Amino acid sequence: MTLSDMPTTIAQSASALRDGRLTSVQLVSALQTRAAAIDPRLGAFTTQYIDHALAAAAIADRELAAGQDRGPLHGIPLAVKDIVAAKEGPTTASSAVVDPSWWQGQDAPVVARLRAAGAIILGKTTTMEYALGEPDSDQALAQPRCAWDLGRWAGGSSSGSGSGVAAGLMLGAVGTDTGGSVRLPAAFNGITGHKPTFGLVPKSGVHVLGFSLDAVGPMARTARDCALMLDVMAGHDASDASSARVAGGGYAKGLDTPVNLTGLRIGVDLAAVAGRVGCDPATFGVFEAALRVFTDAGAILVPYVAPEWRLCALSAAVVWQVDALTYHHDLLRERWSEFGRGIRAQFIEGMLVTPSDMKAADRVRRQICAHMAQVLDGVDIVMSPTHGTAALLYDERSGSGVDETAFTSLWNLTGGPAISLPMGVTGEGLPLGLQIAGRAFDDGQVLAIADAFQAMTAHHRAMPPIARGEMLS
Repeated sequence: MTLSDMPTTIAQSASALRDGRLTSVQLVSALQTRAAAIDPRLGAFTTQYIDHALAAAAIADRELAAGQDRGPLHGIPLAVKDIVAAKEGPTTASSAVVDPSWWQGQDAPVVARLRAAGAIILGKTTTMEYALGEPDSDQALAQPRCAWDLGRWAGGSSSGSGSGVAAGLMLGAVGTDTGGSVRLPAAFNGITGHKPTFGLVPKSGVHVLGFSLDAVGPMARTARDCALMLDVMAGHDASDASSARVAGGGYAKGLDTPVNLTGLRIGVDLAAVAGRVGCDPATFGVFEAALRVFTDAGAILVPYVAPEWRLCALSAAVVWQVDALTYHHDLLRERWSEFGRGIRAQFIEGMLVTPSDMKAADRVRRQICAHMAQVLDGVDIVMSPTHGTAALLYDERSGSGVDETAFTSLWNLTGGPAISLPMGVTGEGLPLGLQIAGRAFDDGQVLAIADAFQAMTAHHRAMPPIARGEMLS
């Protein structure tokens, strides 16, 4: 099987591993070959566990040949965002000030679960510094690029996970999401990324950004692949005080029966989308076309008034800036100048937050949660674009007039599940993301509706030129 013939999804690869068309060693080797050719320009990996991954793949092949099947992820190559601990090496957090002894030689629970399910950990993917800063050319760290256009940003902060999956360097990846950091890279790179309900996936062994906002989620080519990963990742863990006391699993099995879209009530605020400052008109047109896919299948659009996006974004930013400041307090005193410019700017903003600002942000958050609870009483699901534009030009990320988290931070504030999946492209051929969100712990429904959309469309099958062996300028 040649590199171009390799399956592109977890589900396809799992089938090929079991019917003898493919071995895990072949799959891992092929992805490592592709990464060697592509990644010096793409910047998806901070570290690759080449020998460890091949050894684990050989074990997976022997186990499968002996009839020991750990499940759909057995022998599947995945990668992990570099703020999540894995035992092969230090977690760099794309920072010069990281403590290399932090969780040294240990897996975060989410990684341990994936490994126990037979997944092969290929390495760590690039991120913004501690998931908060920006790519900084002054630092000797990877500068992650969009898989569809190397002149554009991969999105923050699960950047390498998004571009790496899109470019075919891994079949899935672990990301984290505090204001949209799984969904935005998914949208920019034309893949699927799911932010689970807050607390559904344990966060111990993951560097903190916002204590009450952070979520660890799967990123892959399809909603079905995300469900396969979430089946393993989800569930209570005593090591995380915020871990919800719920059992994980059953998400992929729930997709075996196609969801009935007839009568499905979809909450939309078309006026808010059309009137969003900086929103590309192409985004609105593509979003309307995505909604027509659902209405043609019998769904009903229910207008609602979305919370003011600036209040959502500001409330979330106050929370994560203050939380990050608290988390890094000692390092800031000792090694301020070694942090990158982007994260220092966020720390300074956090220092300016007053107790009354925190109270105001908390009050706004409670009001937003109450409003969305009322909205979700009258609809089954809420839809919007994931972002107002396609991937931004790398050197124009700041001052673009577009708030990156305008559509996404709402769901970190409420804690509800939200997924981004490809819904079409701009005139330049760049992918745009559709966001589907719902009630807390209705992750199964969110994934099922996303899977239904992908069964009716082909947007998620599009591969960027770089994945087809065409190097971009």
